[in-house]
Amino acid sequence: MGNGNFAVVIEMEPFIVKNSFLMKFSIKATSLKISSMNWIALIIAGIFEIGWPLGLKLSQQPENNKWSWIIFSIICMSVSGGFLWYAQKSIPIGTAYAVWTGIGAVGTLLVGILFFQDSASILRLLSALLIVVGIVGLKIF
Repeated sequence: MGNGNFAVVIEMEPFIVKNSFLMKFSIKATSLKISSMNWIALIIAGIFEIGWPLGLKLSQQPENNKWSWIIFSIICMSVSGGFLWYAQKSIPIGTAYAVWTGIGAVGTLLVGILFFQDSASILRLLSALLIVVGIVGLKIF
């Protein structure tokens, strides 16, 4: 791969299939360091990790199309797993998994608080902060 720099570009293109709005994603790699590329991939994996519990939650709402959101969840799981796989090329498995699940857990907690009226008690927020501190610690040490 040389010693050039790489960056990830994610393009999203909306399209409609049988009255369902979908997004087509294309991912391109261009010239950041390979380990930086793997950390970017891990962050993207963590963001998609938020998508699948969100999709499952939305599939339970009576006004939503249950199967569209279940399919959305499966796609998010697959994309998340693919980026995690890529990230583990240079990031230790324990670190990658902890960061991936941490981003997913804290992100999903925030989505629940912001959009589903989940509790935002001080103890829940402090617990989430501990997860973030642990993730930072794994990256630093």
